[in-house]
Amino acid sequence: MVVVDRTNLIYVPGSPEIPGLLFRGFQGESDFPKMSAVIFGCREADQLERAETPEVIAHFYAHLVKSDPYQDMLFAEMDGQVIGYSRVSWREELDGRRIYSHFGFLLPAWRRKGIGRAMLRYNQRRIQQIAASHPDHTLCFFESQAADTEISATALLLSEGYTPVRHEYNMVRANLEDIPEAPLPPGLEVRPVQMEHLKVIHAASLEAFQDHWGFSEDSEPSLEQMIEDPKFDPTLWRVAWEGDQVAGMVLSFIDKQENAEYNRKRGYTENICVRRPWRRRGLARALLVMSLHAVKERGMTEAALGVDTQNESGALHLYESVGFSPVKRNSIYQKNF
Repeated sequence: MVVVDRTNLIYVPGSPEIPGLLFRGFQGESDFPKMSAVIFGCREADQLERAETPEVIAHFYAHLVKSDPYQDMLFAEMDGQVIGYSRVSWREELDGRRIYSHFGFLLPAWRRKGIGRAMLRYNQRRIQQIAASHPDHTLCFFESQAADTEISATALLLSEGYTPVRHEYNMVRANLEDIPEAPLPPGLEVRPVQMEHLKVIHAASLEAFQDHWGFSEDSEPSLEQMIEDPKFDPTLWRVAWEGDQVAGMVLSFIDKQENAEYNRKRGYTENICVRRPWRRRGLARALLVMSLHAVKERGMTEAALGVDTQNESGALHLYESVGFSPVKRNSIYQKNF
């Protein structure tokens, strides 16, 4: 017999009348294994490469910004088993736009029954409640994301009036042979990262990414979050300095859990950025090449990164020029309030 906690139930208007289906709120860390199970249950149908263990989820949720899981999450259960969940958050971008984001996972067996649509519309109502507590603002948007392989999510967003406004590629360099040469520009040097450097490096990263589409400091990991991340390994970072100024960086990492899950040896060459005074001098290419060598020296046999396909700095061309190729496209969808 399934025991239902009636104090945590949530009424979701428009949800299908399926015996045993109910919705509830977040119940704390006991939900992390259930969330992990839902993500893993969606991987094959959506062709996702994810390895969110309960520990990974716990770390991420310990550092949420502008999202309260006890107020902003919705769980769908069938006969006491979690079959899906969603969460909303918001951010304000540098140009003043407010973006209210939401996402959801639903196990494939329960799709195309109206559950996902009811959850999405619930998210939008919750977002409107949040927005109503903010100062009047004319530039407000709903936002969600889906990979091209997430057929159900893409169809749902389009049918609800969302429009793709930006695209990103997941890119992979399938081997770490024949890495091209790319010398460091004159006057710069790469130094081993010391713990006392982290605050300056983090600040330089935030400054550099301000020029990227959709930037919001709230969306970037805090220094504390970076340090507490199980993948944190500054010995893999390649940071260029000119005197006491950080010029640019690539903050690589290795996801051991993901590599074990997919039986591969992949290093991620991510957080690629150069501050304005040092751009257009080949620094990003030099640091990226150095980072490829760094993950190769750790025994990796491939590298990966993500890129905004419309990045005005020409990042996509740069990554292709050093051997990365697109393997999947992700799209950002938005809709006016």
